[in-house]
Amino acid sequence: MSADAALFDIAALRAIELDARRKLGDERELMRRAGQAGWREVLQHWPHAQRLLVVCGPGNNGGDGFELARLAHESGRQVRVLRLGEDSPRSDLAQRSSADFEGAGGRVEQFSSDLGMAGLGETDLGEADLLVDALFGIGLSHAPDDAATALIDAINRHAAPVLALDVPSGIDADRGNAPGAAVIATRTLEFIAAKAGLRTGVALDHVGALALATLGTSWTQRTASACAENLQADALRRWLRPRARDSHKGVNGRVLCVGGDHGSGGAIVLCAQAAARCGAGWTQVATRAAHVGALLARLPEAMTDAVDDGAALSLRITGADVIAIGPGLGQGEWGRELLSCALSAGKPLVLDADALNLLAESGKPPPADTILTPHPGEASRLLGIATADVQRDRFRAARALCQRYGCVVVLKGAGTIVVAPGQTPRLVGAGNPGMAVAGMGDVLTGVIAALRAQGLDAFDAASCGALLHAVAGDAAAHEGGERGMLPTDLMPWLRCLANPGSPQ
Repeated sequence: MSADAALFDIAALRAIELDARRKLGDERELMRRAGQAGWREVLQHWPHAQRLLVVCGPGNNGGDGFELARLAHESGRQVRVLRLGEDSPRSDLAQRSSADFEGAGGRVEQFSSDLGMAGLGETDLGEADLLVDALFGIGLSHAPDDAATALIDAINRHAAPVLALDVPSGIDADRGNAPGAAVIATRTLEFIAAKAGLRTGVALDHVGALALATLGTSWTQRTASACAENLQADALRRWLRPRARDSHKGVNGRVLCVGGDHGSGGAIVLCAQAAARCGAGWTQVATRAAHVGALLARLPEAMTDAVDDGAALSLRITGADVIAIGPGLGQGEWGRELLSCALSAGKPLVLDADALNLLAESGKPPPADTILTPHPGEASRLLGIATADVQRDRFRAARALCQRYGCVVVLKGAGTIVVAPGQTPRLVGAGNPGMAVAGMGDVLTGVIAALRAQGLDAFDAASCGALLHAVAGDAAAHEGGERGMLPTDLMPWLRCLANPGSPQ
């Protein structure tokens, strides 16, 4: 894993920070550097902002805000600092930074949720060209109290852009959720190292554009263990190598796509089309007889057969390298029998949609090299918990699925997470809301199955497939917009991006 791709949890970040302070020999040096980095971010992105409102909390994140405020004040900007609570700041380091700001001529005001405090209250923070959020940082893992909630709500209602220092206040930097009110930032400048929780779930609606200032601590990060790896578009080249000149279809894998009960034939078409576009040497489809004609018309490259039961499917399984099952499978007797046949076939599997729902019902673990691709609702059924609990801590839910079922898991959604037994989780740093439409998961199933058939192991196929699918979605959205995007819009991009050296 490259240093740029490493993601950390709060425990690791605190250890890095402690080590850096000890080696720097000055407890306040990191706080000064954070303030300087924040001020540089202001100058880079809002150079014309003359009126700054810096909101400081009780801890060291508030101290970072005081350092930034002092630099802005000394540059001639009009700076107001609003602190939360009479006893804020509480930490010794933040108190010293606050004293330095006031010693330089800066003025600190106190926020009160009671209307009438110099015109400041729940609905009015006064005029400003830029708001700086330095309330809580990584230290908050519970819902803000009433006063903090009122202040956060006021920040979110203000018309000015918001720069969050380290973490948008109210976001849990480990889990990516918001247990209560949370700042919606225009940009977030992370300090020291990238945080896993800012890249998945609800956090993605709060962080805005992310940037990182290591504060000169890169040398000490090598001693900490990353909790996840962040996959960006350029990671595709790691797995998608040019093919040998003497390649033939037999070495590129045979994918068997199983599904498409009555009324759901389109799902298995999408799965098969994606498998073919991502380079499977052979694409086979086993579906209901009613869908064979339409599928041959839509995808004549696929070898399509009607199967009525498990015995018929067994005949098709023999030559398959990978089975992708679930899209449009249904939960009736037909789907149950086909899934049972696939699970006992001894072939690598990619399970999605109703295959996952049937698996949740049975509770039996699939073969060890199986890849599960649940969305949060399917994950909740597989774990027997509420969907909200899955979303509250997506990393934990993904790990729990991996542990319970003993196989690779792709937990889909904003900030897709890929986990495998004994491996560092991977987070997909691509994708967009336009992909929240029926059929996108069927495409992903075909993508992953094709990559698995071409020789990638289960974890790499799931990781590369989820990334390829997300990057293709971003390319399609860039081309025509997010709203109204269809799964079929990804197909030309899948082919383009699956080939090394293609534009991304």
